Amino acid sequence: MTLEEVAEYLRLKPQTIYTWAQEKKIPGAKLGKEWRFKKSIIDEWYLQHIDEKFDDVIKSWKDKQKK
Repeated sequence: MTLEEVAEYLRLKPQTIYTWAQEKKIPGAKLGKEWRFKKSIIDEWYLQHIDEKFDDVIKSWKDKQKK
């Protein structure tokens, strides 16, 4: 995927994806002057970050399910 495709896929601005890629906050590879991303890796990265953001909610929900 191109930088623009990732931005559209994640509904973010291309500049955000560019900055994150440069700061190694999102997995990508620079090939020449272009950034490239693998969709399956972006999907996994997204799921990990979403899970981190909702850890407290998920833990609370799981605790309620045990009762």
